[in-house]
Amino acid sequence: MKNFQFHWFKQIVASNGKLERRLSLGEYKRAVSWSKYLVSSGAEIKGEGEEEWSADMSELYIGNKFASGKHSRIYRGVYKQKDVAIKLISQPEEDGDLAALLEKQFTSEVALLLRLKHPNIITLIGACKKPPVFCIITEYLAGGSLRKFLHQQVPYSLPLNLVLKLALDIAHGMEYLHAQGILHRDLKSENLLLDEDMHVKVADFGISCLESQCGSAKGFTGTYRWMAPEMIKEKHHTKKVDIYSFGIVLWELLTALIPFDNMTPEQAAFAVCQKNERPPLPSTCPLAFRHLINRCWSSNPNNRPHFEEIVSVLERYAESLEKDPEFFSSYVPSEDHHLIRCLPRCIAKRQSASNKS
Repeated sequence: MKNFQFHWFKQIVASNGKLERRLSLGEYKRAVSWSKYLVSSGAEIKGEGEEEWSADMSELYIGNKFASGKHSRIYRGVYKQKDVAIKLISQPEEDGDLAALLEKQFTSEVALLLRLKHPNIITLIGACKKPPVFCIITEYLAGGSLRKFLHQQVPYSLPLNLVLKLALDIAHGMEYLHAQGILHRDLKSENLLLDEDMHVKVADFGISCLESQCGSAKGFTGTYRWMAPEMIKEKHHTKKVDIYSFGIVLWELLTALIPFDNMTPEQAAFAVCQKNERPPLPSTCPLAFRHLINRCWSSNPNNRPHFEEIVSVLERYAESLEKDPEFFSSYVPSEDHHLIRCLPRCIAKRQSASNKS
């Protein structure tokens, strides 16, 4: 048996070379209260029949907490000499139904992550199931969340080429996810992570599901500001709910703002469902993006494009922008918006006009 020890006060060197602060006494006590369930007489912990993903907890070093939710906390750490993110999920003792739901979500998230291999999807390192605390270990991305990055920007300040790059990364990851028959169901900037090279990876699959098993949204808990109206209304939903959320994320990229930031989440949900409202697009928003966003967050799921088409459209935008830096100011949407064949013609027309002048 290996001698187990959580290095709660071990200082982890940050990506900028500076030492992060030590845990406060309160953070230490709360962390220990969760971690005690993950250790057992100094032994290596493995779940029964879960060898495929069970982590060797004696190799895990937990550092500072950098994010938290109602029932989860995320720490930076080291596992087998690799930087990792450690998500601890705690079951409430007083609510059996919620405890069962959290365990189901943990099992589902690990099972989904185990089968996903894509450069724009977070990579699972390992997990540990020791009720009432569960642990999911993934790769650590130094850039933090897309939401954090956008919060640090001046509104409406992201260059369009960066908007395209980030949007394409997200769309590629989601295209792959949907090809696997998986709905994310909580696509938002907080669940999109950046590495040091500004590549985006889709993360947090706690409420994701296989399309064949999703059913209705009754009792579903998501994030209203990014949630499709059919999910808010607890109706049957398909992959198109992720398309709606992508439209909101694309709006975030263009504005660096929080959607419906002048409303409570409940007010935002009412506005979306009852008034068909959407976050206001700025007057400076290029027509190409305005056209795509309006399609993505259409109230009718059948009018929303698939990610395969979104990837194709964004790649055409990127190709056109590379050929013509003024592409976005001259773009005119095609009548057949499902194929958007006009892009090369737009560039040729602009170049022809430029030559004549």
